[in-house]
Amino acid sequence: MGVHRTYAEINDKIKSGKVVVVTAEEIIEMVEQKGVEQVASEVDIVTTGTFGPMCSSGAFFNFGHPSPRIKMHKVWMNGVPAYTGIAAVDAYLGVNELPEYDPLNSNYPGEFRYGGGHVIEDLVAGKSIKFEATGYGTDCYPRKKIETYINLDDINEATLFNPRNAYQNYNVAVNVSDKKIYTYMGTLKPKMGNAHYCSAGQLSPLLNDPYYRTIGIGTRIFLGGGVGYVAWHGTQHSPCGPRGENGVPLGGAGTLSVIGDLKQMKHQWLRGTSFLGYGSTLTVGIGIPIPILNEEMVRFTAVKDEDIFAPVVDYSYDYPNANGKSLGMVSYAQLKAGVIEVGGKEIPTAPLSSYVKAREIAGTLKQWIQKGQFLLGEPVQTLPSSDSEIKIKGLQEKQNF
Repeated sequence: MGVHRTYAEINDKIKSGKVVVVTAEEIIEMVEQKGVEQVASEVDIVTTGTFGPMCSSGAFFNFGHPSPRIKMHKVWMNGVPAYTGIAAVDAYLGVNELPEYDPLNSNYPGEFRYGGGHVIEDLVAGKSIKFEATGYGTDCYPRKKIETYINLDDINEATLFNPRNAYQNYNVAVNVSDKKIYTYMGTLKPKMGNAHYCSAGQLSPLLNDPYYRTIGIGTRIFLGGGVGYVAWHGTQHSPCGPRGENGVPLGGAGTLSVIGDLKQMKHQWLRGTSFLGYGSTLTVGIGIPIPILNEEMVRFTAVKDEDIFAPVVDYSYDYPNANGKSLGMVSYAQLKAGVIEVGGKEIPTAPLSSYVKAREIAGTLKQWIQKGQFLLGEPVQTLPSSDSEIKIKGLQEKQNF
């Protein structure tokens, strides 16, 4: 007959303290020792985690009105502009946004020491930031300027809303040119002197549910050290590319749009990050519980680094010119071993994401569930897994941070 569970049944076990939760690392050994069928009968939830730079992120703020009221036309937070074309005292701050005084790449390579991601980290860390706003004045909103210092407690509402996070697999970046280059995948040495990758591999959320059977709108997640939700599929969600026999995509595929209350997050899981010669971003911690609804989910969550492959891509010519070329495929086991071989050349590897932190996120989420502090959120609609579901053409080869 096999194992068949419902979200309600698993949540009842969480409430009663009888739930069995393991991490995506732990289930690998369990399956090797006991087999899929036995593990499916024992385990209710598998937790995952990832901690890496996620550029398509930001936060909505409602600042509240001063007296007299103001219609904010321009807003700066520690000198970083926020977008105000929403409402009188609402704004969105993107993590890539930079202060207007930043020299950018005019002094190449630019350092990009402070940007929107750093503002968000500072706020979550409890720091006060300089807040400036100007308006053009209206009969109902007569004030034209405000300048003060605020912290997260002073802001009416602060909502982290990230349009594209937790990429399902990604490129391994190298540089075949004769000069050093600066990219969102870090600084790449000439003549394939190094290789950078950005995924937790066997711990990464969407690699443990490759067809999005349990992840969708309303899925409750660990987000930035607090509780968040999957709001939609992420931008550039592209589930229709080639996959291995285990169902895992062989390149960038699914993405998530996520949302949560910034006021209950922790700064160690939202870190402002600078990329030399490229820009600023935010390193985000995300963890997703995978319910073991059936034996299929055990097979998916038992995926190992040696069975997850990523394309090696040249970022000096092939990537910027979008020609879709790959220099070969390597496994995450090879990447994490520290050296890969491409075209007969051994290349040292380094991650942009932290596997240690991903493990910590999966472990923290496991503890929350075991203590009854975190219930599963059953998605009202799972992520699109085919062209017919997304009904958007031309997404397959689009890939960016």
